[in-house]
Amino acid sequence: MRKAEIKRETKETQIEVKINLDGRGIYNIDTPIGFLNHMIETFSKHSLIDIELLASGDTHVDFHHTVEDVGIVLGMAVKEALGDKKGIYRFGEAMVPMDETLSLCAIDISGRPLLVYDDLGLKGKIGDFDFELMEELFKGFTLSSSMTVHLKVLYGKNLHHIAESLTKAFARALRRAIEIDKRREDTPSTKGVL
Repeated sequence: MRKAEIKRETKETQIEVKINLDGRGIYNIDTPIGFLNHMIETFSKHSLIDIELLASGDTHVDFHHTVEDVGIVLGMAVKEALGDKKGIYRFGEAMVPMDETLSLCAIDISGRPLLVYDDLGLKGKIGDFDFELMEELFKGFTLSSSMTVHLKVLYGKNLHHIAESLTKAFARALRRAIEIDKRREDTPSTKGVL
């Protein structure tokens, strides 16, 4: 089984995560940020990655450090659980509607960390959560997992729908990229490593 356990403690956050890439989308998420919990639960459900996550942080300052560091720790865990990456599909893509919103995601588990992100420049609040923090969540994950991720909102109006559409597209694309290809035994690269 492709599993990982990561603990990360800084002066700003304390985070523990356990994941199983070959899970069923079972989750137990506990952070002090309700909307972040909702997004990580959504990610788990649609990626089929089992996730146990416990996080605390300096949310009295704002939510930025906790959101970013949750992304970092999740990315670290996925990278560790992937191991040598032998047999994976490597690439994944998804287009996901959420009511009036449509988002797309393409992922390459390349070993080259890069996030290309376009949310139409929208800003605002989802409850007490700053919508701009979605980019920080994805950036933290992308850089610490060493993946190339393209995330784009094609159109939408409601910030909650947009955040959820982005998260589901990301989850579905990652689900495909980490999946084991029964026809492949080697690393999916002419270089031999990812």
